[in-house]
Amino acid sequence: SGERSFADIITSIRYWVIHSITIPSLFIAGWLFVSTGLAYDVFGSPRPNEYFTESRQG
Repeated sequence: SGERSFADIITSIRYWVIHSITIPSLFIAGWLFVSTGLAYDVFGSPRPNEYFTESRQG
């Protein structure tokens, strides 16, 4: 028959709950990673505000 078992419903709900938490948290973690300046430190690139201060001094 076309009816779904109770276990399938539970696993699908758990699947959607997990992804509704992990996917937004990945976006938030990435945004924090860039906004806190960690990305600049990790990749060794100067921060945007350092670009401005260097160009004004030079």
